[in-house]
Amino acid sequence: MAGNFGGSSSIQPLSVGNVVSAGLRLYRSHFKDYFLLALKACLWFLVPIYGWAKCFALIALISRLAFGELVNQPESISSGARFVNSRLWKFLGAMILVGLIAIGVYLAVVIVFALFIGIFVGFFGARFQQTSVALNLLIGLITIILGVVAIVGIIWFLTRFYLVDLPLAIEENVDAASSISRSWELTQGHVWRIFLIGFVAFLITLPLQIVLQIMTTILQLALAPLIQDGSPIFQLLYYVLILPISFSATVILLPFWKTIQAVIYYDLRSRREGLGLTLRNHEI
Repeated sequence: MAGNFGGSSSIQPLSVGNVVSAGLRLYRSHFKDYFLLALKACLWFLVPIYGWAKCFALIALISRLAFGELVNQPESISSGARFVNSRLWKFLGAMILVGLIAIGVYLAVVIVFALFIGIFVGFFGARFQQTSVALNLLIGLITIILGVVAIVGIIWFLTRFYLVDLPLAIEENVDAASSISRSWELTQGHVWRIFLIGFVAFLITLPLQIVLQIMTTILQLALAPLIQDGSPIFQLLYYVLILPISFSATVILLPFWKTIQAVIYYDLRSRREGLGLTLRNHEI
């Protein structure tokens, strides 16, 4: 089986490059199936509540199918769909929980940031009364440092939930809360590696995003004089042209990110549980 990154007899952790290349190969070889699933997911997202649950389940299904290819247990779309649909509301529940956690983390960071700056200004303000410029510079420097620390902390914390939908889509006896715990467990000690993989994957998608941004900018410049006249027809035309571009970008890129996620999930499980990668050249 040429093309394996590591067989079950000799399991080696995947490099950042191997993770991205495996995700890219899966995306390319199953583009049609994954694209259609992503399209359905994005369309379902337009429907409140039930549509959101369907959207999250279909997105997770892409990762489930990709993971099945990685471990040489390919699954039909209909079979995978039955599994994720049986957990429809658990996907929605997991996303709501992660959203609440993210909001809580953001608010905590803002409060701590504000308290620290307030205490700092109150403590050192009297000492710098005659040199307010120095105080302002010092406050600016501290603000920048704290801002960087806050951003790094938020990235680290939220990356721990990067795999939250994978256990629900693949593993047995998992609910919304335990799926979050499972993501936290698997990502322990690998946050910055996951971030690096995401950055490399972003660089791969960058040319497409640049092309789409150029197209959007050209349309904006071409229609701007007409829109400024206040004509509702031209405003409608603007949205009819711009929204499909953004929508198409999401549908095209979403399967790529989900295959990358599936490879990361495989890789982290292989480190802990000894899964063997069997990425098959005759299908991939």
